Amino acid sequence: MNEKLIELSQKFWKAMETADEAGMRAVADPNCNFVHIGMTCKLEQEIGAYTSGMFKPTEIKFNRQTSEVFGDTGIVLTDCNYTLLLGGQPTTHRFAVTEVFTKQGEDWKLVTFTFTALVY
Repeated sequence: MNEKLIELSQKFWKAMETADEAGMRAVADPNCNFVHIGMTCKLEQEIGAYTSGMFKPTEIKFNRQTSEVFGDTGIVLTDCNYTLLLGGQPTTHRFAVTEVFTKQGEDWKLVTFTFTALVY
């Protein structure tokens, strides 16, 4: 089960990195919440930020990913260095990303994706 959540997480990260709208939709619930340093939004706005080039990842280095399941809720914690062009300006942050999945029928769907900047 935990490996499935890591696979889904990696699929979503890859879709963000390549601005793959269909890939993002395949993993995330339509009402998924995203929390960034400067904004919170739903899936449609998040997809728009990537497909418009507002967020343009240039490198994502995964330091560690772990997952746990609590009944019908799965949590993936991703520690990564995330480099992107943000409004055309390069920026790199080390983040702990909390990814919350819920079991919907036989499938897991991403419902919350929260970036927390790490300062160590």
